[in-house]
Amino acid sequence: MTQELPPRLLRLATEIDARIIARDRELAELADARGTADGDDEHDPEGATLSDEWSRLTGLRAAALRDRTLLEAAVLRVAAGTYGRCERCGRTIPEERMDAVPTAVRCVACAAHRR
Repeated sequence: MTQELPPRLLRLATEIDARIIARDRELAELADARGTADGDDEHDPEGATLSDEWSRLTGLRAAALRDRTLLEAAVLRVAAGTYGRCERCGRTIPEERMDAVPTAVRCVACAAHRR
């Protein structure tokens, strides 16, 4: 029997996809700008250099991809029937925590022990 994905995971998937698409679009625009730039932007008084912006955007895209990996693992837990169960103690993770962190694998008490 296939389990249906919780709405919180569907919302998260939509949000992550939107972030990845937005970063890809911004990176493409920046690549175009870098290609037409006439050299050194290091002394631009208007703010961050194109290289700084490239680093920022690639970092944000990498974070979205990590979130996608966590989401995919949560989907596998739904299929296995273990979504919402603490991987450490086996108890049900409270709904409030799952709403705050839809990809959570530990309850608050067990997550605190991890530190």
